[in-house]
Amino acid sequence: MGSKVRHVLGLSGGKDSSALAIYMRDRVPEMEYYFCDTQKELPETYEYLDRLQAYLGKPIVRLNAERGFDHWLEMYGGYLPSSQMRWCTRMLKIKPFEEFVGDDLVFSYIGIRADEDRDGYISHKPNITPVYPFKEDGIRERDVFEILENAGVGLPKYYEWRTRSGCYFCFFQRKAEWVGLMERHPELFEKAKQYEKFDEERGVRYTWSNNESLEELAAPERVADIKRKQELAIKKKAKAQPGQKLYQIFNATLEDEDDTEPCTICTT
Repeated sequence: MGSKVRHVLGLSGGKDSSALAIYMRDRVPEMEYYFCDTQKELPETYEYLDRLQAYLGKPIVRLNAERGFDHWLEMYGGYLPSSQMRWCTRMLKIKPFEEFVGDDLVFSYIGIRADEDRDGYISHKPNITPVYPFKEDGIRERDVFEILENAGVGLPKYYEWRTRSGCYFCFFQRKAEWVGLMERHPELFEKAKQYEKFDEERGVRYTWSNNESLEELAAPERVADIKRKQELAIKKKAKAQPGQKLYQIFNATLEDEDDTEPCTICTT
């Protein structure tokens, strides 16, 4: 084990880890900031990281996996990653992070909030100790919004249509988020479609979204149905929870679709 003691904070491009970086900037001046870049991220994510880096006043180290998504897709026999097989997180996020810290004694700062009931520790190397400042200090979601607003950083632009950071083809996207990708980044939607495969001989479908291909989802009548259901859900949430921000209402309606937790290192 290395003798050097390091403090590191991983950024996903999402609101919580970004707020934590701002929160810790003056508390731990020696903090190292990093971002695991899959090179399959949204343009809004890169733009937001540049904005955050300017505020922090030090570089956000970009960690790139030795081999990219397409290589690992081939190694895993063409099986797209899913909630049951999250090889993308392991090979493109956790492995580059563990190589980054090496054998040094590391305190890894994680943006899990006090109002969340989940654990964000993503590595079991004995030299890495997780630290949860938001949990320890009672920082909740409303405080995160305030931290970002007061710093002048704000929210990433993708929050207008998407609730999480992560790859543009992340399988955790809800139906309405896929529609958002199709409308705002049609070229990325088309690239995501190209990854889907259909093995007619075996009757096997490899799709990002459960039980539906992106080709099927993009049909005009299906898009209209998704939008209609989303609008009804937003109105229902807004009536039941008055005073909440539009982002919070939008986020809550998408969260209602399922209870599968995405990978913390990708989305916090």
